[in-house]
Amino acid sequence: MNPTNKPRLSQAMLFILLFGIVSLFSDMTHEGASSIRGAYLSLLGASAGTIGFISGLGELIGYSLRYVFGKLTDRTRKYWTMTIAGYLLDVLAVPALALVGEHGWIMACGLLVIQRMGKAIKKPAKDTIMSFAASQEGVGKSFGIQEVLDQIGAFLGPVLLYLVMLFQTDGSTFQTYATGFAFLAIPGAITIILLLVTKYHFPHPEQFEPEPKEYIPFRMKKEFILYISGISLFAFGFIDYALVVMHVSRTYATGASSLITMDTLPLLYAGAMLIDAVAALFFGLLYDKKGVQALVWSTILSAPFSLFVFAFQSVPLLLIGIALWGIGMGAQESILKAAVTIMVPKNSRATGYGIFECSFGIFWFLGSWLLGVLYDISIPAMVLVSIAAQLVAIPLYIASTRQHNA
Repeated sequence: MNPTNKPRLSQAMLFILLFGIVSLFSDMTHEGASSIRGAYLSLLGASAGTIGFISGLGELIGYSLRYVFGKLTDRTRKYWTMTIAGYLLDVLAVPALALVGEHGWIMACGLLVIQRMGKAIKKPAKDTIMSFAASQEGVGKSFGIQEVLDQIGAFLGPVLLYLVMLFQTDGSTFQTYATGFAFLAIPGAITIILLLVTKYHFPHPEQFEPEPKEYIPFRMKKEFILYISGISLFAFGFIDYALVVMHVSRTYATGASSLITMDTLPLLYAGAMLIDAVAALFFGLLYDKKGVQALVWSTILSAPFSLFVFAFQSVPLLLIGIALWGIGMGAQESILKAAVTIMVPKNSRATGYGIFECSFGIFWFLGSWLLGVLYDISIPAMVLVSIAAQLVAIPLYIASTRQHNA
């Protein structure tokens, strides 16, 4: 074959890959922090109830504001401005955790909320930008590829923290954790540099998708309402990793297990992120071929994760549970976004993503709060509520697709 005839990457796919690398370094920053967030807050003096409440509150603020910023993005069409502003808040708040005092759990909680606000600003604009390019390459595949790159970063971030903690032999546990957060400033800075490079090369990503022949205002169609109801139930039942890592640190890391210690907790999260990456690409490609069936199967597969994590005291079963949790996260970050691209027209898509993210976050908060309370009252009840809420979402996914195809 003549080398000049070799197929080249389309501009849309090049953009998806470049934007995915931006997400890779961003995820190194904030997912690295997530791997020890619960343990760090506990070390600073926060109670288990506070950790659960702040985790849920951060998600509530981070998701509910996405509706506001989604509407603002659609109105102004300032896709890059919103994306860059959100990324700046997101990646600066994380290394700032290194600056809180030894008993500064209140300041740390405030920084975590600020970080979530950064995500609220950027996410509708970012997902909308991605959807423009994804319309050319297949929405499931495109969001799946981005999630793979995301999760490579989500794997490398905890590994970076593990290495920092491994070589930080002097000082207290607090100083070791603070040093780890300081090191996360490196991928944070790379994120902003690459984001500006991407903007320079692709200043108008909306041109990837043709403009509709006529303006189509956003309307809450029945298919979209059914879909939002389904993903809200999924969010309600999907237990936040902060509660998972708190349980693991109490049950395994302080016991006789040689595999799971306080130092190896970041590696546990890193493993979940690798599974997340593989699941995102697999189910993303499956979504392009099978549609809602991919969402149904991923939900069935991931829903029982809480049973393995919380109901038994067995390291092998814990690892299975965390793997299933990773599958659920992968589906959440690829298929759920891809479906919105299909249902919402281009000129109001940021609003659609904002509504999607807002509802998801409100129910994530309510679920985190309730499941955190149930953890202290009855773990079997918590597990039952978690699994049931996710499985009840399946009929709503199916009804939404039937309505779309009607």
